[in-house]
Amino acid sequence: MYSLEDLLHLMNRLRDPQYGCPWDIKQTWATIVPHTLEEAYEVADAIERGDFDHVQGELGDLLFQVVYYSQLAREEGRFEFAGVVDSITRKLIRRHPHVFPTGDLYAPLDVPRLSEAQVKQRWEEIKAEERAERSSAPEQLSLLDDVPAAMPALSRSAKLQKRAGQVGFDWPDALPVLDKVREELDEVLEAMSENDPEAVADEIGDLLFSVVNLARHLKVDPETALRGANAKFERRFRFIEQALRDTRRPMEDCTLEELDALWGEAKRQEKNLPSCG
Repeated sequence: MYSLEDLLHLMNRLRDPQYGCPWDIKQTWATIVPHTLEEAYEVADAIERGDFDHVQGELGDLLFQVVYYSQLAREEGRFEFAGVVDSITRKLIRRHPHVFPTGDLYAPLDVPRLSEAQVKQRWEEIKAEERAERSSAPEQLSLLDDVPAAMPALSRSAKLQKRAGQVGFDWPDALPVLDKVREELDEVLEAMSENDPEAVADEIGDLLFSVVNLARHLKVDPETALRGANAKFERRFRFIEQALRDTRRPMEDCTLEELDALWGEAKRQEKNLPSCG
């Protein structure tokens, strides 16, 4: 089987200025980023669908993104793939003192076990120490400093809220958050009544942020929940399309009531309920 060294060699050949692939030669850090995000989502999609026959291939695609960035960095004299491996290994040893108390990766596994809560607390403390070390202005250090701006908005909302919650800036449970969701919905309605598009957009953002907060308090990952809702919508819409194909009827010729009835039928079939007809 090919090895990681083979993959690194392949990447080097693809970027060879004289004999490499024209597409690969012209790529930059910025042009590769969209592919990286796409490959990460394809890994998640394969796992969520239980399509483990394709997970290996999708992980390979994602690994290739890391190799690609490492090649670009090597060409610019910034770092190499070996440095990527070294940095993540050192970071994980540092963040797991309960497993590697001496910092020795190969030390015997004879350390006392900590509870999950203790591990989580120590993990956050170490990350806070790392943020302070990286900051050029420690007096302006924020808990939110290393929450990536490029994260999907729902996931980033949840992470921002979680960080703030670490210092007590949080609701005690889900019920007051639900009240906040209702309050934000009322403010959307008020902005709608005033026919103010900018205010509507602003209030919709607040509503979404509150819904993410509710999901977090209910131990639901908002990004995963929305992906599930998207998949559900897609299944049911495809059912409607197929039902109309079977009757040779264009969707544009149907009334909203007829389409809603087909939507209800799709829901009943998913739940194995008898048809109303």
